[in-house]
Amino acid sequence: MKKTIVEVAKELNLSPSTISKIVNGKGRISEETRQRVLQYVKESGYVAMSSARILSSKKSWTIGVVYSDISLIGFEHPFFSRILQAFKNEVERNGYEIVLIVSKLGDHELTYLEWCKNKKVDGVLIVMGNVNNPNIIQLVSSDIPCISTDIVMPNLESVISDDFQGVKIYLEYAKSQGYQHIGIVSGPLSARSFYNRLEAYRILMDQMNMPYEEDHIVIAEGFGYEAGEEVANIIFNSNHRAEIYLVMSDVIAFGVVKQLISLGVAIPKDIAIIGYDDIDFATHFEPALSTIKQDTKMIGYTAAKRLLSVIEKPTTKKQMITKIPVKLVHRKTTKQ
Repeated sequence: MKKTIVEVAKELNLSPSTISKIVNGKGRISEETRQRVLQYVKESGYVAMSSARILSSKKSWTIGVVYSDISLIGFEHPFFSRILQAFKNEVERNGYEIVLIVSKLGDHELTYLEWCKNKKVDGVLIVMGNVNNPNIIQLVSSDIPCISTDIVMPNLESVISDDFQGVKIYLEYAKSQGYQHIGIVSGPLSARSFYNRLEAYRILMDQMNMPYEEDHIVIAEGFGYEAGEEVANIIFNSNHRAEIYLVMSDVIAFGVVKQLISLGVAIPKDIAIIGYDDIDFATHFEPALSTIKQDTKMIGYTAAKRLLSVIEKPTTKKQMITKIPVKLVHRKTTKQ
């Protein structure tokens, strides 16, 4: 029986993209590895490289990754790094390897699309990015299969958390606990998720006939812990504090909680706080942070399955959104 490139790669403990490069005479591969693969191919009967069935798919077995981090946290981002890892695990299980898409190749400046064509990637994951970035717009408009776990735009398939559900869960909890003054803390509205959650808050407060108070909305100026501290100062000095706040990021919530405590506010007796994400540190933080849990593993896994499906069976590009459910995790920053 003829073996697939994935099976051959597994037997040789190499990636399918490495096998592909060697039998096509491309890439910078060590001579020892090259000879080992060519000897295997020869012994297996694959002499005519151009027509070898092992390469019949004509794929590079590589997937490009765009990680344009507007929060400036980088690959250690506690939320998106977990999505990327789950995505990587699934595509590697199917024989692919991932490569980071950059704007340079040697001394040459390239667009994302030029880079992808040069490297002949089979598809692209946009982990996070800016919908107004010309490089991203050009890439999404091309015939290269793309998927994102962050941005939403025409001709792009996206796998994201159900932000509307997350805010609704928060408001239903606040209402069930009898809170009369309910607030929300957003990060910079340049981020799609923050903007959407704030819009959901405004819509749902109206739909659920809950008192809507504009001064209970606070917009953080940054994405990090320090931005949370600044938010806490604003809340503390306000004449109209809410009794409970949904902070749209765990990292910002950590700053809010610590600073409020340092100012003498009892959490959750005086003010209850719910974060958003459920990053690993949330359970180890003191006090342990109640939060809206996003299923990063499911987001990454689903994005991988959807992209691999389109690579295998290309379709006309269109906007498509898959929403992954979220849930509330109670810890010490909310009443038990």
